[in-house]
Amino acid sequence: MGKLRAGAVLTGFFGLTLPLMPVQAALLRFGSNGARRLPHWYHRNVCRLLGIRLHIEGEVRRDRPVLLIANHTSWLDIPVLSAVAPVSFVAKREVGSWPGVSVLARLQRTVFVDRERRTAVGETASEIIERLRSGDAIVLFAEGTSSDGNRVLPFRTSLFAAAKPPAKVASSVPEAVVQTVSVVYERVHGVPLGWADRPLTGWYGDMELPQHAWKLLQAGPLDVRIVVGAPVPLDSFADRKQLARHSEDEVRANVVRVLRGRSPLESITTTRPSEPPPPVRMRRADAERSRMV
Repeated sequence: MGKLRAGAVLTGFFGLTLPLMPVQAALLRFGSNGARRLPHWYHRNVCRLLGIRLHIEGEVRRDRPVLLIANHTSWLDIPVLSAVAPVSFVAKREVGSWPGVSVLARLQRTVFVDRERRTAVGETASEIIERLRSGDAIVLFAEGTSSDGNRVLPFRTSLFAAAKPPAKVASSVPEAVVQTVSVVYERVHGVPLGWADRPLTGWYGDMELPQHAWKLLQAGPLDVRIVVGAPVPLDSFADRKQLARHSEDEVRANVVRVLRGRSPLESITTTRPSEPPPPVRMRRADAERSRMV
């Protein structure tokens, strides 16, 4: 039964995706605003096809350029976050060479960063600032790799260098805001995911994408909770380290709250950058192979 489900989902996925690829390519070529909206609509339908039920707390600002700082658990994070709002992603350069994935990433206007070259950070910063200036919402996976979903890995401040360049550059987008996004996969077929079950959704380490995806597609409907933090002006952070500290504290606190089954707070507030909330202490994960940035 599971294989039958997985086969049906894959058939539906290719039936939806292949006809839309040339449409998105044309929208990108002619600079249409539809190039932002179509991936959002597409991924909402992909989530329905996969049986992913989204439970969203908070809202991504639509009237401002937004830098979204998120934890990273799975390849599923891409359709899930794209279904929440029209977004583009920051990814490591190697993603641009992955068969199949690279085409979809480019069609969604992904910003690729070369982490091996220091000079590339400045180039990426310019691209991100330009995209923010045009009103985009950009997602940065700040852990620098994916995890099993039982924890939030320490944020890598070096990854924020492109997202939070020197003030003289960042000030060119004074209206830009930062929002955190915490993603937790909660249930499969209505059954809560325990600590030992999370490798079913988490894609990390040496896991191969085709095998992981095939097993997950057989499992059944998924429930995922997405907690969107309150917007904070990007200019209110003094530097990338302060931005990273604030984002890590907020993402980790929300992930821990959801994992522990606590009800949402009556109001979600963001501590001022100068006074970050005390961090929730978590142990470091074992070394994992780098995935998305």
